[in-house]
Order: sequence, then structure tokens, then C-alpha cells
Amino acid sequence: MFVPVDITYHRQSKELELTYDNAESFRLPAEYLRVNSPSAEVQGHTPDEARLPVGKRDVSIVGIEPIGMYALKIIFSDGHDSGYYDWDYLRKLATQKDALWNAYLIRIEQLGASRDPDDPRNEPFKLPIKKSCHH
Repeated sequence: MFVPVDITYHRQSKELELTYDNAESFRLPAEYLRVNSPSAEVQGHTPDEARLPVGKRDVSIVGIEPIGMYALKIIFSDGHDSGYYDWDYLRKLATQKDALWNAYLIRIEQLGASRDPDDPRNEPFKLPIKKSCHH
């Protein structure tokens, strides 16, 4: 397992930098991390339930919390904060960034959606607003 020895969020470029003890360093854009969230909201409980996050071009990271010694919880500016990015998943996102990003761009184009938050083409992909339960 590759565990980063340093994790830095660069606010201006909106990139999370992971540095490993073998001197490897990867910069992962917030939008890339958000659209590849390991959460059930994005991945689904089965592949048929997976949802394509759209309109996330401007998203940033507003918080990062360690989860034990095995993962990070990343809190995004759009309110998304579920799904734990474990070290193996972060490593996969880092080492397969070009392929995963290109696959996302192809998919979003095939579905006629957009990375831009205000694009009306994104309406069919928006999640319903969660209603809170009051007792």
C-alpha cells in the first residue's frame, strides 16, 4: 500500500498534491476528485446505480479530514462530503489520472452534459434535493 507522506491542497489551482516517500508527487484537481468520488451517491451500490456528476468545473475543496490511518474524507464546495478516499483509491486516481479523466470527458460528451455548473443540459443529471427527517 502506498501511503502519502505529505498531502497539500493548493487553493489557487484547486489541486490536491500527494507526495510519497519514493519522491513521487501527483496533483489531482478538485473537479477530478469530485467526479470520481468513491461515495455511493456517485458510484451507486451497483454499477447500474452509478450517477455521472456534471457541472463540477468550479468545485473546490473546503475541508480534508483524516479517517483513521487509512483514508481521507474530502469536503467539496458543492456540499458533497460522503465517500472515503482510501490510500489505494487515491493512488489509483493518481496513477490512472489521464485515462480516468479522458473516460469522464468522453462519457459527459456522449450524454450531452457539461462540466459547466450553469449549463441547462445538466438538468436531467441533477440529484433530487435531500429532505431532512424531523421527529
